[in-house]
Amino acid sequence: MTYVIINALTPIFVIMILGFWAGKAKMVDNQNVSLLNIFVMDFALPAALFSATVKTPWSGIVHQGSLIVILTLSMWIAYAAMYFIATKGFKKSPQDSAVLTLTVALPNYAALGLPILGSVFGGSSATSLAVAVSIACGSVLMTPFCLLILEREKSRAAGTAQGSTLSMLPVLMWRSFKKPIVLGPLLGVVLSAIGLHMPHIVLHAIKPLGIAATGAALFLTGVILSARKLTINKAVIVSFLIKNLIQPFIAWGLIVIFGIQPQVAVTAILMIALSAGFFGVVFGNRFGVQSPDAEATLLLSSALCIVTLPLFLSLTSGMMH
Repeated sequence: MTYVIINALTPIFVIMILGFWAGKAKMVDNQNVSLLNIFVMDFALPAALFSATVKTPWSGIVHQGSLIVILTLSMWIAYAAMYFIATKGFKKSPQDSAVLTLTVALPNYAALGLPILGSVFGGSSATSLAVAVSIACGSVLMTPFCLLILEREKSRAAGTAQGSTLSMLPVLMWRSFKKPIVLGPLLGVVLSAIGLHMPHIVLHAIKPLGIAATGAALFLTGVILSARKLTINKAVIVSFLIKNLIQPFIAWGLIVIFGIQPQVAVTAILMIALSAGFFGVVFGNRFGVQSPDAEATLLLSSALCIVTLPLFLSLTSGMMH
């Protein structure tokens, strides 16, 4: 099982190291990655997320209702707790806190979900469906929180914010939901819900973009990291502990409360136990927000996932018997 985890994590580190090297060697301007960020955030990732959600049958999404509830609540609880700790405990700005919190709350479903679940349940269509549902949960129900905060602070900095956050909410929600990174998967879910099947030629046309998405995002993350001096401080350690240890136990507690059946329970715990995802770092870069702690958390969480993930694989092994 350790081999499976190492095998799943290796591409993440290799691609980020390549991006890091490209930035350090000045092959890529690591101080100005806006073009690469636009490709990742506005084209590649939206195409990948749209394809994943539009091809997921609505009946399958409904059938995975209990998984959606556990994943969503686990992410929301971790997000609220981490944002409070970041702003009140570590006195971070709302923008920095939003980026760090999304890094902690949103697991790396896209890169790690299929290899890890496949090693436990096999490469069945049910496994692929669970991963697709997890990706949809993260992109549609989690990322808008970060975008709302970043959009609000951007408006305040530009002097265009008027009134309270609550009064600004409709405008902020519109700005967030019209972004391709949210609109893509949301449109996919809506089309799936109304039973509209996309023509094969459309999905085939955007498939190359989707294939490039994870690799490009990891490469971009490496380039961004190459411009920073990362340190492991108290905020990074707390973030790592919340992501890799506390959040999976939050999911476990919710499973006990709701009485979730074993296979869904194991799926939910393992998906939440995955290492931190790259969305927070990439989002922050798009809005000009530097969060060295989020970047260090991403690295620490990914590196130590090789220790924490086997722990939850072991703890959940008895659930299936």
